[in-house]
Amino acid sequence: MTTQIWHNPRCSKSRQTLALLKENGIEPEVILYKDTPPSAADIRAVLEALGKAPIELIRQKDAAFKALGLSGADDETLIKAMAAHPAIIERPVVRHQGKAALGRPPEDVLKLFS
Repeated sequence: MTTQIWHNPRCSKSRQTLALLKENGIEPEVILYKDTPPSAADIRAVLEALGKAPIELIRQKDAAFKALGLSGADDETLIKAMAAHPAIIERPVVRHQGKAALGRPPEDVLKLFS
């Protein structure tokens, strides 16, 4: 698997993470996840690689999260909601060789390459 970043160009952390990767000689495949949403299976794989629960990959303060009534939802409902409404996915996510990291802060993704 090539290195991938689930990227939102309007997000400063996402832009910073992409720039940091490039500064370190890493040219990731850029996935504009809001335009090309990840499947529920992709989200499950990322969650497993991150070692996180679905709620930890959701922007819980996002208006869409509240509008969708997801507070207290079960894991499968949250995964399906992320696939259907990718704007609620926390960003950026970087995947590399079966591992993943959330770029918050951006420097956290560099551990994937050490």
